[in-house]
Amino acid sequence: MAHLSSDRISTFPEQRIQPTIEEVRQWAQSFDRLLSHKYGQTAFRFFLKSEFCEENLEFWLACEEFRKIRSPEKLASRARKIHEKFIKTSSPKEVNLDYHTKDSITQNLRYPSQTCFIGAQKKIYAIMENSCYPRFIESALYKELCAMASGTGTYLQP
Repeated sequence: MAHLSSDRISTFPEQRIQPTIEEVRQWAQSFDRLLSHKYGQTAFRFFLKSEFCEENLEFWLACEEFRKIRSPEKLASRARKIHEKFIKTSSPKEVNLDYHTKDSITQNLRYPSQTCFIGAQKKIYAIMENSCYPRFIESALYKELCAMASGTGTYLQP
């Protein structure tokens, strides 16, 4: 288990989190840069968890993996799992989508394709980019990660 001296982060699933200061600063340049970096994703997930909305990132990542599936059988099975976990009303990690989007996905489950979640994925991405991401960049967590990466903070140790 890893600890920061300030106890803002209690654990990270990674073995060791030590991005460079350049990497951490790049996360503030764009949301895409943050998501494309494994440590950035991990830090953002921690932030979302603290705001009780980590299901947004989990859904987005599940959709990214879903689009890579080529087998029709696996596609159908995974589509149902994503629907059950994130889309269905009162599901364990229901994402905040309007009725029309949810209904469209439900209809698409009859004949799932790699694109059946794209509309919903774009909406969740927009929520994260326009709402969660700016708060993350201004958060104590991000500032502490900058300090750690520049050598003025305490690194996370396994």
